[in-house]
Parts: sequence; C-alpha cells; structure tokens
Amino acid sequence: MKIAVIGSGGWGTSVAVMLAQKGYDVHLWSYIQEETDRLNRDRENKEFLPGVPLPDNILCSHDAQSCVTGADLVIAAPPSPAARATAKTIAPYIAKNQIVMNISKGLEDGSLLRLTEVYREEIPQADVAVMSGPSHAEEVSRFLPTTNVVAAQSRETAEKIQDIMMSGTFRVYTSTDMIGVELGGALKNIIALCAGISDGLGYGDNTKAALMTRGLAEIARLGCAMGAKQETFMGLSGLGDLIVTCTSMHSRNRRAGILLGQGKSLKETLDEVHMVVEGVNTARAAYELSRRYSTEMPITEEAYAVIFNGKPPAEAVMSLMKRGKKEE
Repeated sequence: MKIAVIGSGGWGTSVAVMLAQKGYDVHLWSYIQEETDRLNRDRENKEFLPGVPLPDNILCSHDAQSCVTGADLVIAAPPSPAARATAKTIAPYIAKNQIVMNISKGLEDGSLLRLTEVYREEIPQADVAVMSGPSHAEEVSRFLPTTNVVAAQSRETAEKIQDIMMSGTFRVYTSTDMIGVELGGALKNIIALCAGISDGLGYGDNTKAALMTRGLAEIARLGCAMGAKQETFMGLSGLGDLIVTCTSMHSRNRRAGILLGQGKSLKETLDEVHMVVEGVNTARAAYELSRRYSTEMPITEEAYAVIFNGKPPAEAVMSLMKRGKKEE
C-alpha cells in the first residue's frame, strides 16, 4: 500500500514514521527541495522532530506528482496558511475519488473556510476527509498510545482510513461529523493560547479549568451554529484535544500564550516559538465567524483583543470575570 504525506513538519513527519512502521510505502513530500535533501541526508527531521529516525521505507521527495500518483491515501499536513497553495500543487495529480485526508488544525484566514472546504474547492475530484484528536507529534513518533477520530462524508471512506491508520499504539474512531471534528481541532488552539496566557500571568489551576470548561462551551456553541453535532465536542476532537493542548508543554499554542502572558509582543512570541502557532490566525477567524453566526464567544473576543489590539492580558481576564451574571 502506498501512502503520500504532504507536508514535512513535525506532525506530517510523525505520521509518516508511524505508517512506515506498519510496513507501508510512504512518500513524504516537502515544498522545499533543500529540506527534502536534508531529510534524505540526515534520515531525521532535525528541525521539527529531532531524535526520531526516518525508516528506510519513507521516501522523501519534492516531486508532488510522484508522491500522490497511485497513493491509496493522501494525507495533507501543511500548516493552515499553506493549505490552499499545497492543494493547488497536488490537485493536477489527484485522481477521481482519491482520498485526501486533512490532518492540520486551523481555519483559512480571510475566507474563514475549514481546511477540508479549501481542499474541496481546489481538488473537487477528491474524496476529502479529516482526522483530528489529542495527538502531539513528539509522542506519536515514539509510539506512545494515542487515539484520534477520522470523519468523512461516507462511513465507507472513514472506515477505510481507520483500517489504514490503526495500530497497536494508534487507535482511530470514525465519525460523519466533519464540521464538528474539524472545528474542535481548530478552535481549541485559541483556548490553549489563553491557557498559556494564564500560566504566563502566574494564575493557577482554577483559572485554567475555568478557561477550558467555558472555552469548550463556546467552541460547541459556534460549532452547532455552523452545523456540527453537540456530542462531537465531548469527544476526542473536542474535549480530548482541548485537554492535551491546554496542559502540555508540547503545545506550541500554550507555549506562545505563556510568552504573551509574560508580556512579550506577538512578534517576539512567534520568533521564539519558531513554528506556526495556529491559534493566532484561528482567533481572528473565530472572532469573525462569531459575528457572522451571531454567537457569543467571550473568551475568543478577549483573545482577539490581546493578540491583535494589544489589550493587556490581565485586563482581558478582568473583563471576563466582570461580565454580567449568567446561568450555566
């Protein structure tokens, strides 16, 4: 079986390593020739996944056509800002009904589209799916027990992907709620940023628990307004991913939030993290979506004010605490 992994960041590389361990013929594509050369020379992604050797059955390539042609599954793993450009790159080589599964977590800035919607626009002939859940690349690549959920328009497609992805250390559930699975994975990054800000301000476990609980409530509120199922947000791509991203130092969103809470500027924060922090662009997209769908998202609003309007984080917390009385 041939698998194409499009995007050689930490998550794409870890999935490639996991699938190669199952014995598949894995083609790992990078959009930069120099990066492909480094991966082939070092047999290790020293920048994004150091210490994890690449098995011999991973072919690193800059040739999109050779990677995706004939692949039983095309896994799209670029960061959300690069999703459309990546889709355009592979689109000419995708056959009718070939499965393209998005595993990135974000929304397209400007259009406010989910990433599967971007892939559908650019590759209309593809059978598009999404996989999400609590899955740090560092742990998946070292074969620590992990569980995700895959969603597709048809149960048949979801079950086919489930069969490909499942292993003794990677368990996969299926769903047909693509909207909920994708939004849960994208929107939790905003709450993880806020959890990090809370840590950076020196607040405690009570604060973080409140952020996570009320954050999940507003994620589900927007998701349901957009057509998702409420119960999806209680599952792996909602609550599960929220827990792991808000509590782990593997999370670049939480790390970025800590720096913001400590008083660093957005530029200083992004320079120090040195990876795409999906929660930043997602905060803007979610803020705009909350207005489009007339949905109350107070934590997202305050995150937007801190990130893009320079509101002091402590003031944002006070604004949340002094809101009018509510019933849970």
